[in-house]
Amino acid sequence: MKELVWRWVFFIVGITIMSLGISMTIKGYLFGIGPWDVLHVGLFNHLGLSIGTWAILTGIIIVLITIISTKKIPALGTWLNILFVGSFIDMFNWLLPNPTDLLGQSIIFILGVMVMSIGIGIYVSPNLGAGPRDSLMLLIIEKTGWSLKKVRTGIEVIVAIVGWILGGPVGIGTILIAIGLGQLVHYTLPASQKYLNKISGYTLPFVKKSAEKHI
Repeated sequence: MKELVWRWVFFIVGITIMSLGISMTIKGYLFGIGPWDVLHVGLFNHLGLSIGTWAILTGIIIVLITIISTKKIPALGTWLNILFVGSFIDMFNWLLPNPTDLLGQSIIFILGVMVMSIGIGIYVSPNLGAGPRDSLMLLIIEKTGWSLKKVRTGIEVIVAIVGWILGGPVGIGTILIAIGLGQLVHYTLPASQKYLNKISGYTLPFVKKSAEKHI
């Protein structure tokens, strides 16, 4: 019981921190934002609703595609990922200030990437379910046999292009997040896993493999 409680605590805390990081990078939009967030912002600019709402809706669509393809219902963590991330993004977008100068945007963007990597490491460590976009990536890998790097890069390039066409902010930050975020998570995930093991007695095998699947 103790083990399960701590796993869920890590999952929810990690999701919250990751969402904060995403919102911080959105506030530093002059540098560009993450590929999926480019799409969400583009949809928001054209169709209204909110950035978080579009994150939820695209997540649901992706999950439905994976359900139809695999005929399997995702784990509870996948559904909570969709709901919490979108909701928390909207909350933090409302709470955080909007820096207008280049220095302020650069600071909040860089800090946002670091915060996002910490959040990902924490939420992935209990292994309670992949995010919807990760599930899509793994499905394509299973169906095609292509490498993880090739599929992940291809998806993010396509998503970023569609988001850019819709008016989402693409820039050097988009590239930095696509390339650099995974490298940071390779440090934050093992550290989170080590701490989770220490306080709960839970052991997650193949830490590196899990990191590769979730970033």
